[in-house]
Amino acid sequence: MIETLPALLAGAVLVAAFSIIIGLLLMGFDRIVAARMQARIGPPLTQPFTDIRKLLAKENVVPENAIPWLFNLAPIIALASAITILFYLPIGGFAPVLSGGGDLILVMYLLTLPALALVAGGFASGSPYATVGAQREMVTMIAYEFPLAIVVVAIAWRLAAAGISLPFSLATIEANPVWGLVGPLGAIGLLILLIVLLIVTPAELSRVPFDTPEAETELAGGILVEYSGKNLALFSLTQGVKTVAMASLVVALFFPYRLAAIAGISGFAGAVIDLLVYIVLITLVAFISVSVIRVAMARFRINQVVSVYWIYLAIAGLAGLLLVMVDQIMGVV
Repeated sequence: MIETLPALLAGAVLVAAFSIIIGLLLMGFDRIVAARMQARIGPPLTQPFTDIRKLLAKENVVPENAIPWLFNLAPIIALASAITILFYLPIGGFAPVLSGGGDLILVMYLLTLPALALVAGGFASGSPYATVGAQREMVTMIAYEFPLAIVVVAIAWRLAAAGISLPFSLATIEANPVWGLVGPLGAIGLLILLIVLLIVTPAELSRVPFDTPEAETELAGGILVEYSGKNLALFSLTQGVKTVAMASLVVALFFPYRLAAIAGISGFAGAVIDLLVYIVLITLVAFISVSVIRVAMARFRINQVVSVYWIYLAIAGLAGLLLVMVDQIMGVV
């Protein structure tokens, strides 16, 4: 954690810039990979930068029936809250800008803020399409929060069962990788929990097959149908930053290893190696949880989204938690 105010501000600016740039690159990478998997050429890697630059040059159109102040404030809150999530997550070999004993719980709450801002903007637009999209976003958010909570609780419980203090601290998880605390049965449970978290990720990002709030073929863009110009650019940036945040959360929970430290490399070279490894890991997570899933599957209906998370993934998550608990009990005996 950064202590002094100037260093804190500098760290916040660097994290914001890094998250926006990497988020846009991940969006470009996703489009290229999806195109190649569908036997298309696809756009260049920098296409999201071009799209954002065009949108920022256009004016905001506010619908006649909208609530203007809330309609314009929603994308700002969405982007700011998405960036704030990364203040609590380790990036490469660098410590998070902010940290505390329960920062993992705080991250879970912060993950809901961009979605809530999106909902508020949809309702404020006054469009019936956006209203339906906002309702779907709320239902989707309620659905995926349960399996996400199971994953977090399972990892924190295993740390606490090992007698480690502050189990909800990401610094604690990084210092005590959970894979080293479990036996074969627990490893299977952790693998199930990892798969659950990877499937939660596309819903957090409103990507296929969980993009029911937008659903262009059904709702003409849904929750974002009335947004344009700079406001739409901010929501697009939010999706990129949140992609980095979700991938970083997966890495922080399940792969909190510093390769440079393991190899005995320190200093600037070690920092560069850890940063490159981190970028490779979050790219791999984004590829598996976003690109592969959206190419392989069609959009779910909203009732199917709820069933997937509240029934199938919830059962899978509880099974993973149970395996971790049984593994710990057998280890004690």
